Amino acid sequence: MVAWQIPLASQDEARPSFAEWLAGIRSEALARGIREEIVDKALKTAEEPVAAVIESDRSQAETVLSLDDYIARHVTTNIIRTARNRLDKYRIVLDRVTAQYGVSSALIVSIWGAESDFGRLNGARPTISALATLAYDQRRPTLFRRELFSALEILNRGDIEVERMRGSWAGAMGQPQFMPSSYLAFAEDFDGDGRRDIWDSPPDIFASIANYLKGNGWVSGARWGREVKIAKADAEQIATRVEKRAGSCKATREMTTSLPLSDWHEMGVRLTDGRALPEGDQRASLVSGTSRQFLVYENYDALLSYNCAHAYALGIALLSDRIATPDSR
Repeated sequence: MVAWQIPLASQDEARPSFAEWLAGIRSEALARGIREEIVDKALKTAEEPVAAVIESDRSQAETVLSLDDYIARHVTTNIIRTARNRLDKYRIVLDRVTAQYGVSSALIVSIWGAESDFGRLNGARPTISALATLAYDQRRPTLFRRELFSALEILNRGDIEVERMRGSWAGAMGQPQFMPSSYLAFAEDFDGDGRRDIWDSPPDIFASIANYLKGNGWVSGARWGREVKIAKADAEQIATRVEKRAGSCKATREMTTSLPLSDWHEMGVRLTDGRALPEGDQRASLVSGTSRQFLVYENYDALLSYNCAHAYALGIALLSDRIATPDSR
C-alpha cells in the first residue's frame, strides 16, 4: 500500500491530525442527533486516510480524456447492444418509471450503464472511509464534509447497514452512484418494500435515476440537444463573438451562452447532413470538442447536474439516442 502523505497544498502546522479531526466529526455528529452506536461503528471504518482515494480524485477519466476520446470509448457497438438487451429485460418496470417521471427508458439505461456497467458494479470502497478522507483533504473539504454527515444520516435512518454502505472512491453509492445528499433528496422506493435500495433493487435504481433528473429540471418529451456541423472559419468567428456561460462548474463555463436557433443558423451552424437547423424560437448553447460540435438545450443541464463534465453528459446523451434508434442495431 502506498504510504499516506498529506498533499503539499494541505500542509499546515496548525492543522489537526486526522485522529483529532475525526474526533471533531464524532462530536458534531452526536450534536446533530446521530445515534452514538451508529457514529462509532461508522467512524471505525475510517481510522486513517486512504491514499488511493486522493490519487483517484486527481485523475478522473472525464477530466483526463478528451471529449472526443471519451465518447469513442463509451458509445460503442458492444455497449449499445448490451444497453438494448438490458432495456428489453427490464422493459415492464422501465415503462412504469417513464410513465411516472417522464424520463425515457433509454436515458435511464444509459446512465445506469455508465454508473454501474449495467448492474455489474456497485462499488466496493467503504463510503464513510472515502468521504472522511476527502473531507480531511484540503481540495474540497466543505463539499465532502457535508456528504459525510449525509451518509451518517442515512445510516441513522436505517436505510442501509454500515457494512453494505459501499461505493466509489468519491463516496458515490449504489448502482446510480448517488452521493449521500442526492440519496436523501432523490432515492425512491419504487418496489414498495419500505426501503430505498439503490444497491440491489432495479425498480428503486431506475426510479431514483429518473427522479434525480426530473428534480434537476428534465422536461418530458424535450430533446437534450443534437450534433451539428460548423465550418472552420465559422467556428473561429463563433469563438470570438459568442460569450461563454458563467457557473460554478468548469463544464458550464466551457459552453456558450444560450442563443435562438436562428442566430446559430446565421453564424453558419448546420445539421450534420448539411441541412438548415429547424425553425423556431428554441434556444441552445454550443459545446465543442476537438472535431465534434453540439447544440444543447435546457435538458442538457439536467445531465450536467448528474456529472458536470461534457464528456460524461454527451456520452450519456448519444448512447441514449443510439439505444432508442431502431435502424442502428
